[in-house]
Amino acid sequence: MAIESILPSGWYVDSQEAIALFDSEPEPDVVVVRGDTRQYLDRHPGAEDIALVVEVSDTTLQRDRSLKKRIYARAGIPIYWIVNLLDRQIEEYTQPFGEGEDADYATQQNYGLQDSLPLEIEGFEIGILSVNSLLP
Repeated sequence: MAIESILPSGWYVDSQEAIALFDSEPEPDVVVVRGDTRQYLDRHPGAEDIALVVEVSDTTLQRDRSLKKRIYARAGIPIYWIVNLLDRQIEEYTQPFGEGEDADYATQQNYGLQDSLPLEIEGFEIGILSVNSLLP
């Protein structure tokens, strides 16, 4: 996976595994997690352990843009990407704020097939990925 190739040591990519948020345990398509898998043998990574959550969307697009986005924002997940297969773009949501039903992200940016997308961890850009390399 393209994301794995640019991660610094101390971070890894996981997929289709539960994460522990204060009010739910969603199973995002991809997450970038602090540490290594051995640290999570007896617990799921929590919001404080996660730099990025990615959902790959076609039939789930509306749910990922509403319910899932609110869940991740409420938990303080710093960056949320929707790989939008219908429109062939990546939607990036950053700067989570708010609580409950009012939780959201302050910033949204869409990246098309010809664009490059920066990946940040803890406020530092660690690399740039082409959108084309992230779309199936």
